[in-house]
Amino acid sequence: MTRHFLTGEELTTAELAWMLDRAAELKAARLSSRALEGKSVALVFEQPSTRTRVSFEVGVTELGGHPVVLRGGELQLSRGESVRDTALVLSRLVQAICVRTTPHGVLEELAAYADVPVVNMLTADHHPCQALADLLTLRERFGDLEGLKLAYVGDGNNVARSLMVLGAKAGLEVAVATPAELAPQGWDQSGARAEGQVTVTTDPAAAVAGAAALYTDVWVSMGDDAAASQARRALLAPYRLDEALME
Repeated sequence: MTRHFLTGEELTTAELAWMLDRAAELKAARLSSRALEGKSVALVFEQPSTRTRVSFEVGVTELGGHPVVLRGGELQLSRGESVRDTALVLSRLVQAICVRTTPHGVLEELAAYADVPVVNMLTADHHPCQALADLLTLRERFGDLEGLKLAYVGDGNNVARSLMVLGAKAGLEVAVATPAELAPQGWDQSGARAEGQVTVTTDPAAAVAGAAALYTDVWVSMGDDAAASQARRALLAPYRLDEALME
């Protein structure tokens, strides 16, 4: 059965721990594996990207694979071809499909029809690869993640949601402070993962109390219009990581 990486929920706790172990090994010896030898990986970018594009393209290459970079306007999707047809065509030609898009539903539809693994490089709802990189950084700094508190202050966006999902799986205590209007939607607090604990609050001071690491993200995302951007800035003004909050 083909497995995909769309939100991080697909991983068991043991699999997540193994991935972080393996990532640390590859970081220490970047050319030590040829796991993608003879394989092609489609990297589909419907959103502009610097870090994600370069890291994925270099990563596929260093693992011996061939990255096929496709921008949104270069695909027949931009001319009305269905997601289903795109998934079927790419599945015949590449061994994995990585996608950076806005609607999470597009990614889910692609995965539903693809015969090869689909990896989420970013959607409006989830950014799991970013969370994996963050967890590796935390582990390099602190060692064991079990019981470590991570505080996120700002927009309850895709980055926050992925930190909640994967951070809890890694055993972190994740505290998210965000305005009620921007709180992560659809979060099931009852599923707060036996491995870790997740809390969502509107109080930044409560979130950062006792935290070993603090995290934030942009206030205005790609595609936000001027009116929406102004409203978001007003909402998020009290949610700054500044000296006053950290004292």
